[in-house]
Amino acid sequence: MASATQTTAMTATILIIDDKPDVRLSARFLLSNYGYQIEEADSPAIGLARLAQKSVDLVLLDMNFALDTTSGAEGLYFLDKLAAFNESNGTCIAAIAMTAWANTELIVQALHKGASDFIEKPWDNKRLVQIIDNTTKVSKLKRSNLALEQQLQDAQDEVWLNSQSPVMQAFLSQLERVAKTQANVLLIGENGTGKSSFAQYLHQQSSSHGAFVSVNMAAITETLFESEMFGHVKGAFTGADKARIGRFELAREGTLFLDEVAATPISQQAKLLRVLESGEFEKVGSSHTMTAKPRIVSASNEAFETLIKQGVFRQDLFFRLNTVTLKVPALRERREDIPMLAKQFLAKHGQTHGVPKKQLSSDAERYLSAQNFAGNLRELSQLMERLVILTSDIHVTPDMIAQVQNPNSAAAPLCKSAHAELPLMTIDEAEQQLLKLALTNTNGNTENAATILGLSKSAIYRRLEKYQIVAKDFQQKAGIL
Repeated sequence: MASATQTTAMTATILIIDDKPDVRLSARFLLSNYGYQIEEADSPAIGLARLAQKSVDLVLLDMNFALDTTSGAEGLYFLDKLAAFNESNGTCIAAIAMTAWANTELIVQALHKGASDFIEKPWDNKRLVQIIDNTTKVSKLKRSNLALEQQLQDAQDEVWLNSQSPVMQAFLSQLERVAKTQANVLLIGENGTGKSSFAQYLHQQSSSHGAFVSVNMAAITETLFESEMFGHVKGAFTGADKARIGRFELAREGTLFLDEVAATPISQQAKLLRVLESGEFEKVGSSHTMTAKPRIVSASNEAFETLIKQGVFRQDLFFRLNTVTLKVPALRERREDIPMLAKQFLAKHGQTHGVPKKQLSSDAERYLSAQNFAGNLRELSQLMERLVILTSDIHVTPDMIAQVQNPNSAAAPLCKSAHAELPLMTIDEAEQQLLKLALTNTNGNTENAATILGLSKSAIYRRLEKYQIVAKDFQQKAGIL
């Protein structure tokens, strides 16, 4: 088979929707040989349900089914639903229309409703594979563009870019000036202050055309450091069954973000320094020298002066990293921004969890502004998310905040039926009632119901399947509602 096609297909999943088993089998045999993962459905309705259950990259869609063998109405219906699914889920699932009828009008309608291409049955194998390969490549590019647009939109929407506090305004002014340069930047500050977000913002505002590549230096083991950072060739060591691209190569013309850079093993710091100085490195198992000089943005909450004195961090590496050092203010240093940030997080989490927008009372704003927030933005965000999930009132008061800050004391007030007398029942019956009650209180949102019940997503899905309970959000994804 064509090796180039097989390479691009390896991670792509195709959903074949056709009411004829022999057609689905023929397509499965052909496309499986090219490395595609195959899902099947015998009708548009089943196909929509598969989309909610499985990760799909492309749909091979027959336009005519048993209910109407010539008009293509069922196929057009599916394309409408697929467009709605893509819009609501932020996905780019492509569709290729199939028809045994040389119906130009139907083909035009299918393309107008979002089909990427079409093919007539019986198909030519070579042409079908080529169309699918081209379509998956275009879809991958669209997904990349959507991700970039989302990053840019997120940066524009961030409230911290419109800070009211003098200390934050001074920091943002420095950030703006540095972003336009190619200088290496070291972001220092406490955990949870948003250093990774500011690193992305630096990249987005720069003139770089490359990627933003992030690596947590504390998560890389000493033995895998070179492989992670510089890559390796196939067979370089036991278990290296395929080649790997390192972080420097991925960020060649972009930005490489070294989070928790102070955790870099001392034994590996010289290797990192060499690349920063010369831009040269070799993949593990290769003698071929490669070059890459991405912009380096680092972050840490450690005191480097102490680490250098202790001999656990090289001074020359520190000087390479900190061409410009910017200190990200702690949340307690910018109390004027807390109400605005809290409102942003409430809106963000409310949208994520499908909960009506909540409003902070003046007393609630003052209560929040008086808190120290040792976990900074991360702690404030988590607090607002708990408010969204665990409280039903639209207007947020200081008492509500205090309750979710201390879950033990909040459990009884937040559960209106905490003191109600429960009838005697089996454990299974009680579990079913709790599941249904949690889904009712969260308007059918499975993830929110899991949070209330203290269950993981996999645990609540197992229980829903056990009792054959279909949550509202699943029905919406499947197109049933």
